[in-house]
Amino acid sequence: MAELSEEIAAYDAMHADLEAKYLGKWAVVHDRQLVGAFNTLELAAEEAVKRFGRGPYLIRQIGAPPISLPASVLYHPTHGPDTMRIR
Repeated sequence: MAELSEEIAAYDAMHADLEAKYLGKWAVVHDRQLVGAFNTLELAAEEAVKRFGRGPYLIRQIGAPPISLPASVLYHPTHGPDTMRIR
């Protein structure tokens, strides 16, 4: 299974071809291969989760600049002991 950095490198390698064929669509890349190009982020995410669970996989809009998020957003826990407390 590829690491996320490998998925990004694979996307970058196929970027020009993807822009020529699928500009504006949402690409799903898994195991260094294009899984598909989807009309919406929601459709791309549904397919990725259905096929690969938690990943890693890359979902990126073709032709859009990459989004940079701070590390605190990327690794913010969404569940765990603090979120499971009954108040």
